[in-house]
Formats: sequence, structure tokens, C-alpha cells
Amino acid sequence: MPRPIEALIHPDAIAHNLGIARQRAGDARLWGVIKANAYGHGIERVWPALAVADGLAMLDLDEAQRVRDLGWRGPILLLEGCFEARDLELCSRLNLWHVIHHDQQIAWLAAHKTHQPHRVFLKMNSGMNRLGYTPQAWRGAWVRLNALPQVDEISLITHFSDADGPKGIDAAVEAFVAATHDLPGERSLGNSAAILRHAHRPEVRADWVRSGILSYGSAPDFPEHGIDHWRLVPAMTLRSRVIGLQDLQPGDTVGYGSTYRADRAQRIGIVAGGYADGYPRHAPTGTPVLVDGVRCTTVGRVSMDMLAVDLTPVPQAGLGAEVTLWGHGPHGTRLPIDEVAQAAGTIGYELMCALALRVPTHVAPLPEGALP
Repeated sequence: MPRPIEALIHPDAIAHNLGIARQRAGDARLWGVIKANAYGHGIERVWPALAVADGLAMLDLDEAQRVRDLGWRGPILLLEGCFEARDLELCSRLNLWHVIHHDQQIAWLAAHKTHQPHRVFLKMNSGMNRLGYTPQAWRGAWVRLNALPQVDEISLITHFSDADGPKGIDAAVEAFVAATHDLPGERSLGNSAAILRHAHRPEVRADWVRSGILSYGSAPDFPEHGIDHWRLVPAMTLRSRVIGLQDLQPGDTVGYGSTYRADRAQRIGIVAGGYADGYPRHAPTGTPVLVDGVRCTTVGRVSMDMLAVDLTPVPQAGLGAEVTLWGHGPHGTRLPIDEVAQAAGTIGYELMCALALRVPTHVAPLPEGALP
């Protein structure tokens, strides 16, 4: 039989989560963000759920080609724009909208020969200091773009650095509004955190919102709020089984480096799953898992192919017991990926995107009763 680890992808969870985004965004149109192969879920696997979005946003031309090949005829936005001049040819052929965030991209457009002018999104750096023009330089870029016959329509976009935390978005919104208030064009400001926390503000909803991590059942402002607070549902389950058992005596150690030492008689289960499968090696003793739906914790250092769990809370578990590493467990249980990520000192995004190719991955319906 194959090794028992597997990932299950739940498109109906993504459809539900996008529905939550739409409810909170009111009359704004909805970008479904599917960069990084739909955050590790697989574009082709989640494709049926994406129909509820008004547009799809991503980074790679290859991903844009894939969704066009799947039959998507709606808007596609390249969030980082073009990386070289010849990318504009594919933008023309596939009818892609693209972000402009530096002068070289404007120069490429000025030299581009096209029969169909481009729809572009001019990006403002409103405090992230990652991509985009500062508010002071932004209007000059708009004037240059507006003069180009290669440009059909200029939309206006920014990205919040602190929508998920106490600093908030007021300064970013003020900078954006001040620089753009008298200009035409559709606006897009709200990312996942802004959709959930700030979409009651019309200037944040604007014309388009961008649903990224929330689409996949992760709370962008965890641990302040978890997925239950926002009524989100995990779209990925990573599960395996117990393949070995060990009875420890006080003083026995577990794993490489003997980082865990038992202080009592203890029964542990060895699970088929490790960092070569995408489970974080740096997850410490105490990281939550479910065994037969009962919350347990890991012990010792995660290996390439295995990890160990304390079976004290579930003494009846034996060989073959089901282990939920994150996602939906048996009997209506679930373990949010955010909790595993927090224990490992990272975020759910990283765990989703790190799922290894060697893990068999299947599309599966949500367990009964999983939707709130």
C-alpha cells in the first residue's frame, strides 16, 4: 500500500470563503488571488470554486495561461506586472491586466507595438515599501502613462502593510486618497485582512477587493481572531496515520538531538509525515495535532519522513490511527493551519505553499457539517 500521508483539497470551502469575502465587500468586485499555484492548493483542483470571483489575480504568466486554457474569460491581473518587455506580447494575446510599479515598465509600454491598448493598475507605495511609487512620485507616473496610446485605462492600486494589526490602515488610506482623489479609474485597496476588518469603510472597499489567504481558510489576523470568528473553513487537510508505537520510560529521549526527554512513562505514536512532506521541521514539542480527532501534541524534533506524537490523551489509539496534521479531522473535528503555523513560528501561508510534490493530493468534498 502507499505511504499513508495525503492532502485533501476542498473546493467547496474556497467557494464558501469567497462568499464570505463578497458579503463583507458589499458591491465591490472580487479578485480571487491564486498566486503560488493557488497558495499550494493547485489551480486546476480549485478551479470550480473560482467561478464566484469577478477576476483572478496572480503573478506568473504561466498561471495566466493555465486559467485561460481552463476556460476563464474574465479579468486576469498580474500583481507584479511584467518582468521584461516581451511579457507585454503575452499580455496582449491573453488580454491580461497588469500592475505598473516602476519606470522601466512604463518605458516598455511606450516602446510596445500593440493593436489593443492595455489596462494597467498603477501601484502606490502607501507604506509597505515593497513595490510601487511613493505618493509624491505617483502622480508623475500617472501622467506619463496617461499620455501613452498603448494604455487604454489606468486603475489605481495599493497594498496595506498593517491591515491585520493594531497600527491599522488610516495613514495608508489617507495617502492614497490624497494622491488620487481627482483622478478617474477604478480603485483596489483591500487585501484579505482589510476585507475582514475594514470593509465597512467605502474607501477601502472601493471598486475591487483582493481575497487571498482568507479564500483558503486562514485568518490573516490570527491569533487575535481565528477562522471561527470570521466563519472561514479550511480548504486543505493534511493527514496521515500512526505507523509505529513506542513505550517510553522516564528519562527516555525522542528524535534527533534528543531534544525531548520523557519525565514519566509515556506512549508515543510515530506518524508518517515530516519536513520532506512540507511539515515544518522547526515545529517544536507541543505543536498541536489530532489523533482520531483528539487533540494531542508532537514530541521531539521533526524528521524528514516522520514525527512523534504524545498519545496520552488518546490511549486507545494504535497502529493505523488517523492523524490530522492540519485541516479537517474525523467526527467533525478540525485543526486550523494557523495554530500549527503559530506553534512553528511561521504563518499558514508558508505551510500551504510548502506542501511537497511527493504528497498524494486529491480533491475531496468537505465533511458533513463543516460549513458554518
